[in-house]
Amino acid sequence: MQIHKNIAIKGKHVKPIYTDIYFNETQTAKPVALFCHGYKGFKDWGFWEIVAETFVAKGYVFVKFNLSHNGIDIEKPTDFTDLDGFGNNNFSIELDDIDEVLNWIYSAENSFSAELNTSSITLIGHSRGGGISIIKAAEDTRITKLITWASVSDFKARFADEKARAYWKQQGVIYIENSRTKQQLPHFYQFYEDFIANETRFTIKNSAEKINIPWLIIHGTNDPTVILEEAQALHQWNPESNLLVIEEADHVFGGQHPWEEKKLPQHMQQVVEASISF
Repeated sequence: MQIHKNIAIKGKHVKPIYTDIYFNETQTAKPVALFCHGYKGFKDWGFWEIVAETFVAKGYVFVKFNLSHNGIDIEKPTDFTDLDGFGNNNFSIELDDIDEVLNWIYSAENSFSAELNTSSITLIGHSRGGGISIIKAAEDTRITKLITWASVSDFKARFADEKARAYWKQQGVIYIENSRTKQQLPHFYQFYEDFIANETRFTIKNSAEKINIPWLIIHGTNDPTVILEEAQALHQWNPESNLLVIEEADHVFGGQHPWEEKKLPQHMQQVVEASISF
């Protein structure tokens, strides 16, 4: 298996998009699975490497990347050390990042182009990355299939507390604790301003209704972070989609960081098998 890590793709927002690609070298074009992590996520989290290897074993090229403003400095690939970058992230930047990775996949200058079947690109998004992926899939015809894992269905609901928004505007920044590291991660008010300026585009329902490619929605019944009703809403908005509910699965399908085992937990194994079959 060929593994090339931390390829620096030039982004539209100063910071590079560090990208990993996994494949079996055959000099024949293979379908591409492009994975987008979620909020407080990163490409080297937990078992994502095992997920990548599992897809490759089934004949895929697997590409995963760090959103440019996810707060991770590549020198410390699992630590949030770029707090200014994290605070300046927004949905517009994340959508631009996916666009740049797709441009790289399509580029004739890509040294892996012989291995990439650009007419078969499945975009996979987890959690908030699922919401972003739904929007991108509705906008970009280069994406031929969509898979969302524990995806959110409504960004605006995350901003519903008016008192919190007023405090945020007054202070210019709010802090969210990272439960794993106990760090206070900043969110600058520009995040909300970017959402409001692009609210129609960032309303996931609008994009979900437009999806006209095969779409698999996977969610667990015991997800404490994004409730099952959000997956059911996505499916309702696009009845042509496929909804797979995994009993007792949580938000990360049995995973954690770091992940010390050599195999996937049962629930994530189900997710991967269903995704590859799809």
